[in-house]
Amino acid sequence: MKTAVITDTTAYLAKETIEELKINTIPLSVNFSDGTYREGIDLTTEAFYQKLEEEEALPTTSQPAIGEFVELFDRLEQEGYTDVVCIHLSARISGTLQTALSAGEMKETLNVYGFDSEISCSPQGFYVRSAAKLALEGSSGADILTYLEKQQQQVRAYFMVHDLNHLRRGGRLSGAQAIFGSLLQIKPILHFEEGQIMPFEKVRTEKKALNRMLDLLFDDLKNGHVNEIAVIHANRLEGAESLKTKIQDAYPEANVEISYFGPVIGTHLGPSSLGIGWC
Repeated sequence: MKTAVITDTTAYLAKETIEELKINTIPLSVNFSDGTYREGIDLTTEAFYQKLEEEEALPTTSQPAIGEFVELFDRLEQEGYTDVVCIHLSARISGTLQTALSAGEMKETLNVYGFDSEISCSPQGFYVRSAAKLALEGSSGADILTYLEKQQQQVRAYFMVHDLNHLRRGGRLSGAQAIFGSLLQIKPILHFEEGQIMPFEKVRTEKKALNRMLDLLFDDLKNGHVNEIAVIHANRLEGAESLKTKIQDAYPEANVEISYFGPVIGTHLGPSSLGIGWC
């Protein structure tokens, strides 16, 4: 038995992590008026936010073609893998997971397991790292899936966007039509609920929103059960560093990393967004 782990670029994992844990990554794409750019290959995060400022029209995003998964599965099969665990961004906001599973149905000799992270970015990365470590230890795809389903009960993530128009125009903010007029006047805290971006609380100022997200994290830190923390930013490194400092001032032993909202997720959240995820 030999298990491979596949994710997509919206987990925004460090290159070193991908290499060390032998993670396979499939890119999603961003579509601007002048063409399609594969995330992390044709377009860096820095270049994306610069282009976002220059372009009048809001870009769109697209999922990988089924052929990309088939090609990757063929290679993994040739390398002797028997099981594959595919961990992707929420199936409620992208068809990537379904595409992976459809490609898996074409491989009779490869056991393909799909896991819907019901989220994206660093929290998605929490699952990927866990799965990759288990795979290197010799776990089967089925056992890894069971572990991830348990871990899913322990993942939290909250974020705040600078301008809700990106979510509105991209159709990614669901269930909020009735209160959208008031939401546009405040800084709501958002989260993923059953795989969809939903309002969590309405807060009047950015400072109060950030403090509320910290309070939610600190409530779990008080219980001593937080293993990983990620501060996530959309071209707003100073804001992310400030949040990290506040966390470590309050809990010096906390394991805090700084990550980012890359091109695909940045398309829907917009620049200057900030978030905190933990497990």
